[in-house]
Amino acid sequence: MENRSETEYFVLAAYGDVGEFKYLYFSIMLLWFVSIWVVNVVLILVIYIDKQLHEPMYIFLCNLSVTEISGSTSLYPLMLSQMLSDTHRVTVPFCFLQMSYIYTSASVEFCSLAAMAYDRYVAICHPLQYSLIMSTGRVCKIILAVWGYSFFTFLVLLLFLIHLDLCGNVINKVFCDYYRIIQLACSVSLILTVIVPFSLILFLVVPFSLILFSYLKILAVCLKVSKENTEKAVSTCMPQIVS
Repeated sequence: MENRSETEYFVLAAYGDVGEFKYLYFSIMLLWFVSIWVVNVVLILVIYIDKQLHEPMYIFLCNLSVTEISGSTSLYPLMLSQMLSDTHRVTVPFCFLQMSYIYTSASVEFCSLAAMAYDRYVAICHPLQYSLIMSTGRVCKIILAVWGYSFFTFLVLLLFLIHLDLCGNVINKVFCDYYRIIQLACSVSLILTVIVPFSLILFLVVPFSLILFSYLKILAVCLKVSKENTEKAVSTCMPQIVS
């Protein structure tokens, strides 16, 4: 058995099933990766150029686009290189680095959706105070808080993961996944069994709860107003629904 001090790399075993279709999969994934970049860069440029789009909702959309670019860049280049490789090895530091980018980007995306839901809640439920509550300075602080919260969420888990003693180095996935690494641990401490669920609560439950709260408030307002105002409220939520 190996322990972590002797482990210099992880093997991403899921690539073993690619076989003779690797060039086809490579082409599809490359096209998808380029598409993600093109679509999100164009969206950012359009919002940047059009002064009429310099509103909180579209600033949050820009942040989502940056997150998509960051998350895809942490995943697809390694995936593409591994498809054409025969060894499917990644070093331990790189594996933890990729994991940090992927999960932080995913957390930022969830939290950004929560911020966008809050923005729609303020726009619909407090329209007269909207410009005061959702000022440019406030929006920038929300975005910074989203990134800081997301980084902290995964940092807590990462600090425990890097000190695990591992009895293996084979990850049956196409990227470095914290849950698979925990499964490789020689023993899992009681504190880690608490930290992992707690991190998941911070990662998923908190932003989802904020989204649910905001839209329940919006729904409550919609049920009290006329059909015309209800349609207007729905139209203001469309950018987030589409995203």
